[in-house]
Amino acid sequence: MKRQMLLLAAAVGLAACSGSKKEPAANEEKSESGFVQISPEAQRHFGIQVEPAAVQELNELLQVPGTVQPVDSRVNTIRPLARGRLHEVLVKVGDRVSKGQALATYDNMEAGELAAQLAGARADVERLRGQERQLGRQAERARALAEIGAVPKKEYEQAAADHKAAGQSVQSQESVLAGIQARLRRFGFNNAEIQTTPITTIAAPLAGVITKQEASPGEVVEPATALFTIADLSTVWVQAEVYEKDLGRLRVGQDAQITVDTYPDQNFTGRVTYVSDVLDPQTRTARVRCEVPNGAMKLKLDMYATVQLPTTFSRKTLAVPSGAIQEVGDKTVVFVRKSATEFEPRGVTAGKTVRGLVEILSGLTAGEPVVKAGAFHLKSILVGKELGEE
Repeated sequence: MKRQMLLLAAAVGLAACSGSKKEPAANEEKSESGFVQISPEAQRHFGIQVEPAAVQELNELLQVPGTVQPVDSRVNTIRPLARGRLHEVLVKVGDRVSKGQALATYDNMEAGELAAQLAGARADVERLRGQERQLGRQAERARALAEIGAVPKKEYEQAAADHKAAGQSVQSQESVLAGIQARLRRFGFNNAEIQTTPITTIAAPLAGVITKQEASPGEVVEPATALFTIADLSTVWVQAEVYEKDLGRLRVGQDAQITVDTYPDQNFTGRVTYVSDVLDPQTRTARVRCEVPNGAMKLKLDMYATVQLPTTFSRKTLAVPSGAIQEVGDKTVVFVRKSATEFEPRGVTAGKTVRGLVEILSGLTAGEPVVKAGAFHLKSILVGKELGEE
């Protein structure tokens, strides 16, 4: 009798438990027959997005760090043309200057000496021209007298020779004068500006930015003294360091994409112009230069940059976004939509990953709708079901 009562109580308990079991709501996730099912409302909530798998052109990029540097041929060191004393310095480091802009002035000692020589040369030219005119008159008079027999013909010939010699002396002295004037023009003077101690202006030979300034007023400078360095930054180099194992994937002349932290949403396009033939023995890297137009002057010297270089890997292949790839156990899977609420976890063989796209070597065909966003949530449902079964 007691045994029968215990069995009856157990049956009542089981019936109560069975009656309280809750059916899944319309928007809850479940997995049946290896597929994952999830309602449209839940899909929107978890941001699940689907797109067809497609054949795409994959061009692999090598990403390396770099720095912005000036182009060697666009850097100019400014020196005085002659010895002198600096009078005034008109620019400082960081100033942008235009071609021909005055950078400094100085008392040009050599120009002062040339100015004195110029005055003497001008006086000599005038003196010799006077002598030439006088000898010319004498030669003309001797010719007239020789024609009437008043003087020997030999006397006329001598007077004519003296006049010719005077003309040659004038020409020689005019050449000396022209040479002195040319040397003064090299310092930037014209004839009206010559003074006893001329003030010479040092002008910028090109437009650019002052990157170095070593001039101080009152300092005595020589032709070998470096006063300023100007860099034309309208075109710059971005110098990258590339490991030796990657050098075979690059070539001179290829395009490069450059980004900097200052302008994270902007790409700068450059061109590889140089790959070093020498490796750094410590880092096992070679220097790669990319020439980049910089007309807006956004790239500053010594900025850190990220350089993306296309490699020799390029082919058309079936590919999906990297967010579609999930690892379930020891398998690589993507989720293929089979209906509005049903998704199939499909095992695939993945190849290279290039710029957010993963090459699919097998397991998928072009056009199949693949989950590109929210795949991790589907993976969680699938893994939870498998754990529950275990």
